Amino acid sequence: MSFIYFFACGVLGGVLGGMGMGGGTLLIPLLTIFLGVKQQVAQAANLIAFLPMAAFSLGTHFKSGLVRTEGLLPVIIPALIFSVAASFIAAYLPSFILKKLFGLFLVVLAFRQAIKIKKN
Repeated sequence: MSFIYFFACGVLGGVLGGMGMGGGTLLIPLLTIFLGVKQQVAQAANLIAFLPMAAFSLGTHFKSGLVRTEGLLPVIIPALIFSVAASFIAAYLPSFILKKLFGLFLVVLAFRQAIKIKKN
């Protein structure tokens, strides 16, 4: 029965991700709050699921001519460095700190979305 719950969480996260919001904003809280998954495991699962989706999306956007390649290197190199560094830090942080940081991220994201909607 637990497989069905995990599958349902994956579907909900995938649908939200496909709509452009980012599946992790729903997937991580579902896994941690309702299914009791540790924060590190939930975040790792989200990142692993993101890789094939990102590769597929990037290929689709390249074929459509929607990707500009000029100026990518100055963005990609620091992003890779800080992503690797942050993953090592997250592996050693206690779950309660990661939960609080992720919650803060979601609050900031909600405020940014609210401001964007209000401007339109």
